[in-house]
Amino acid sequence: MKYRQLIIKHWFSIFLLILFISCNNVIKEENKNDVELSKGTFGFDLDFLKKYHKDLVVLGNDTAGAQIIILPAYQGRIMTSTAEGNAGASFGWLNHDLIASGKYTEHFSAFGGEERFWLGPEGGQFSIYFKKGVDFKFENWYVPKELDTESFTLKSSSTTDAAFEKEMHLENYTGTKFDLKVNRNISLLNDSSIEVLLGSVPNGIKKVGFQSENIVTNTGKNSWNKTTGLLSIWVLSMLNADENTTIAIPFKKGDSSLLGKVVTDDYFGKVPADRLKVMDGLILFKADAKHRSKIGISPKRSLPLALSYDAKNNVLTIAQFSLKEGVHDYVNSLWEQQKNPFSGDAVNAYNDGPIEGKQMGKFYELESSSPAASLKPGENITHIHRTIHLKGDKEKLNEIAKKLLGVGLDALAF
Repeated sequence: MKYRQLIIKHWFSIFLLILFISCNNVIKEENKNDVELSKGTFGFDLDFLKKYHKDLVVLGNDTAGAQIIILPAYQGRIMTSTAEGNAGASFGWLNHDLIASGKYTEHFSAFGGEERFWLGPEGGQFSIYFKKGVDFKFENWYVPKELDTESFTLKSSSTTDAAFEKEMHLENYTGTKFDLKVNRNISLLNDSSIEVLLGSVPNGIKKVGFQSENIVTNTGKNSWNKTTGLLSIWVLSMLNADENTTIAIPFKKGDSSLLGKVVTDDYFGKVPADRLKVMDGLILFKADAKHRSKIGISPKRSLPLALSYDAKNNVLTIAQFSLKEGVHDYVNSLWEQQKNPFSGDAVNAYNDGPIEGKQMGKFYELESSSPAASLKPGENITHIHRTIHLKGDKEKLNEIAKKLLGVGLDALAF
């Protein structure tokens, strides 16, 4: 009897031990999930967006690797990406409060998103953001509903690609009407594609890359011409700002009498000298979301490349885009009646900041544009914008920065 009791006691002890280990593992797993889904991670943003957008599209089938989220409701917008799966950093800036509200705001619904499709010009007599005859002031500025509140149709999707389409009917400040079709084709880049674009990437660097092919077709009966106004494709990326983040944009060096000024730095007032540096072939612009400011580089000075470096998290972001050599007619987006409406920029960067105590968010933008689209009925223009994030050891990232910019990461610090 005693022997039997000892056996029962022995097996009961083993059972309790197994139960303890099992519960402990569950607790660890829950804690692990809590860490993975904390705000700032891709997993958190994925779960958040699923609550409000059941039709979201995720590219990437490796939950520990590269993934991106696209929303048809927000014009086929790439909301965010990660190089390290659900537990990895979420690279796109999201306006969680506005998204959760389910509301649109009057002038522009700043939902955020790592890459969105817009059309230019923003200002001037050919603007599609101001109605005919109004003053070029913020209270009169409205993003067209086709670019703000209307969804794009998802035509097809796989684990690596998604295609969207939208018919639009717009009118510019002068009264010219545009009938057009937008096709937006988004692809997740694999590692080999990234290495073709950048050259070899050192082992141990985590990476995610994607590109959008944006096509605008004139579906109307009239040709688009410079007399009554032209449109352009405009791609903008909202990324998380930080005190230790710098935008770096290389430019063509040369005589200003031939190439013009290096940078336009007075979109929203002159950019302070401690926030903008013009080096030998390189522009540095602070991306801390503490001072609202914007810069632009003309097509004569532009190169098809812009970068940013987040020194806090060791993330190097690379933007590549279409840039047609010798084409210099780009729409001018300055908020004024313009003498030269086709002397605009090919590349822009924006740093958000407080205005009268209010602020859109803690983000910065890398932007690229197509040339002005002079299209006959049935003709189209294509603009490609590509984003690559590299995360890892600073010395390894330094090798890539030197290859792309000719200087190391330390040279990018303010």
